Amino acid sequence: MGIRINLDVMMAQRKIGLVELAGKVDITPANLSILKNNKAKAIRFSTLEAICRELNCQPGEIIEYVEDDNNGI
Repeated sequence: MGIRINLDVMMAQRKIGLVELAGKVDITPANLSILKNNKAKAIRFSTLEAICRELNCQPGEIIEYVEDDNNGI
């Protein structure tokens, strides 16, 4: 997949745990874990906004595009 989620990096930099962040952004720890581990297929803008607000960051610090190694094959 060409989209990489760097939520784990941002959480480590901000020294905040999964359960604490999940509570602050009103998402279940299980769903936040799916997002953190690059298993999510989508994210709501409201969730992204809440995460950015709590981590004091920009969406581009959490989400990045990387080219696939297989060149679309």
